[in-house]
Amino acid sequence: RKGNCYDNSVMENFFGILKSEFYYNKRFSSIEQFTKELSEYIDYYNNHRIKVKLKGLSPVQFRTQSFFST
Repeated sequence: RKGNCYDNSVMENFFGILKSEFYYNKRFSSIEQFTKELSEYIDYYNNHRIKVKLKGLSPVQFRTQSFFST
């Protein structure tokens, strides 16, 4: 099928949040520091950051709960 602009909306939303919460107003002394902090942020985003749309759970908690309830 032919792709459309809505296919990319989930990633566009994530990158918008990433830039506003992680990247803006920060300075990194090296690529290594940036990579390390980015990895830590992604871990935080997936495992600890709660989302109202996911009933107050993190994405990993929500997926785990959904997996065991089926």
